Amino acid sequence: MKIRPLVAEDLPQLQQIYTHHVLHGTGSWEWEPPSLVEMTDRAQAVQEKGLPYLVAESTEQIAGYAYASPYRLRAGYRFTLEDSVYLHPEFSKQGIGLLLLQELLSQCGALGYREMIAVIGDSANHASIRLHERAGFVEVGVFRNIGFKFGRFLDSVYMQAQLNAPENPAVSPYNIP
Repeated sequence: MKIRPLVAEDLPQLQQIYTHHVLHGTGSWEWEPPSLVEMTDRAQAVQEKGLPYLVAESTEQIAGYAYASPYRLRAGYRFTLEDSVYLHPEFSKQGIGLLLLQELLSQCGALGYREMIAVIGDSANHASIRLHERAGFVEVGVFRNIGFKFGRFLDSVYMQAQLNAPENPAVSPYNIP
């Protein structure tokens, strides 16, 4: 298994993975899968901010992906990121999500960010909650019945991890635009 940065050629496979989660899961509350063009725009927006967008590759197939995005856009939140992790269904429960998430946390800490937030759709999404716990996240709250998908209301679980950001001012979040 190789963890590496996303390249443009990966995007069709990422779009297929995400489509599966939109159509069959509650990790995303989108109802309609985004197009390849939309997925490309989203990935470029992450990369243009200098944030990691990682893929796990297994023999030329993308097993999963993870990326960090700003938690909120107001300046006071600039030290905090939100993670997203999605796996190809054939590669679940193999530790790939943890490898992706650990590398994402490491890279974000090295960039000078301080906190990572996980916003987990559906309190019944035990796999995602356990994944984040194994990566050092702690639950900080649950918003009850705030989402709606597949004919039912869903909770949103918030988890948080402190990043091992260096104290070096050259990579300080104060320098993050």
